[in-house]
Amino acid sequence: MRERVKDIILESIQIKEELLKSGISRILEISQIIIEALKKGGKLIIFGNGGSASDAQHIAAELVGRFKKDRPALAAIALTTNTSIITALANDFGYDVIFSRQIEALADKRDVVFGISTSGKAKNVIIAIKQAKKMGFKTIALTGGDGGELAKIADISLIVPSSVTARIQEAHIVIGHIICELIEEESFS
Repeated sequence: MRERVKDIILESIQIKEELLKSGISRILEISQIIIEALKKGGKLIIFGNGGSASDAQHIAAELVGRFKKDRPALAAIALTTNTSIITALANDFGYDVIFSRQIEALADKRDVVFGISTSGKAKNVIIAIKQAKKMGFKTIALTGGDGGELAKIADISLIVPSSVTARIQEAHIVIGHIICELIEEESFS
């Protein structure tokens, strides 16, 4: 078991080393898009399924609360938190539209719409990004594997170079934390 633990940690490190080589400019670009939206009175609208839903909620909490600095709240909404809305939409319209209907109802032209999917194939995330683009919003995707359809349709995509869901999720939260730190530093320095 000790060797397996070592292998898992090394695999996670290798993926992050790949991000050092290929992901820094994308992380900076994503952060800048969100910073500009927040400065203009917009908000970050973020969502995903399962572990990606947790990541969306985590990132929104860091922005509304604080990351490292005591500072005013930043506008961020995770579309995964209102179970009444999610279950009503899933029941009445189908699970595929649980995010797109919320974007239709809640998003403003100043906002940034950010979908997370480890495979890039989550149908409801793809439909939501398509809805956001149809409404004229800036869109961001955070994925893994080959990026799936999601990476192709978002305005900017960051694909974690792995096909292992757990390793992708580990990298996603590192990326999320970096984005939160950059946003906080730029907004309140």
